[in-house]
Amino acid sequence: MRVPSLTLAAAGMALLAPAMLPGADLRVHEEPVAWSEGTVRAADLLARTRTCVQVSRGRYRSDDGMPANIPVCGTRDAVFWKADLDIDCDGRPTARCNRRTDPLFSGATAFPQSDGRPLSAESLPYIVVPAPSRIWNHRDHGVGGGSVAAVVYRDRVRYAVVGDVGPRRVIGEASYATARGLGIVADPRDGGTAKDVTYIVFRDARIKPIEDRAATVATGERLARMFLTGK
Repeated sequence: MRVPSLTLAAAGMALLAPAMLPGADLRVHEEPVAWSEGTVRAADLLARTRTCVQVSRGRYRSDDGMPANIPVCGTRDAVFWKADLDIDCDGRPTARCNRRTDPLFSGATAFPQSDGRPLSAESLPYIVVPAPSRIWNHRDHGVGGGSVAAVVYRDRVRYAVVGDVGPRRVIGEASYATARGLGIVADPRDGGTAKDVTYIVFRDARIKPIEDRAATVATGERLARMFLTGK
């Protein structure tokens, strides 16, 4: 279950979303598209993250009301966690991400793109990090807007950026585009997956402009190889 992101307070921008039409279907049904980017194997990344050295003071919930049992783990080069994937459709209104398709839609993202507009969850793979708290402060670990991440699900790897900030006690959320790329149903109402998603965020590596997909993939692939070798 998704919870409203911290950018919901800025949801006045959501008024730009298309108006609801009488009798309109509120859901957009679309087959997920799954592929891996680059040549780093999901199995190798999963093996590298099998052991957790916890860097968070506490643990997160996957959803409100669920047990707090998800630690943030760390190495010299990255932080990572294993959780569910809730669909974040926030940002610029598009055909698949707007007030009609997503009851929790916010027209803003914590980190804008280079022209000042919010990110597009439909087209840009991004992940959500929890707001800084006593549990964990991502900024203390070289993570912020535009940080490069490798998101792993089953045999698939998708490179993304940190694009939004969520609640302080919940973890496990990524954009519509991230979910589609991993072969996960991306409907913001009933899509996502309840488990088995690994988020690896590389320390002190940020993409500018944040929307540069080619740079994200190239940097992600390079850092993923370094993460595997420890070099």
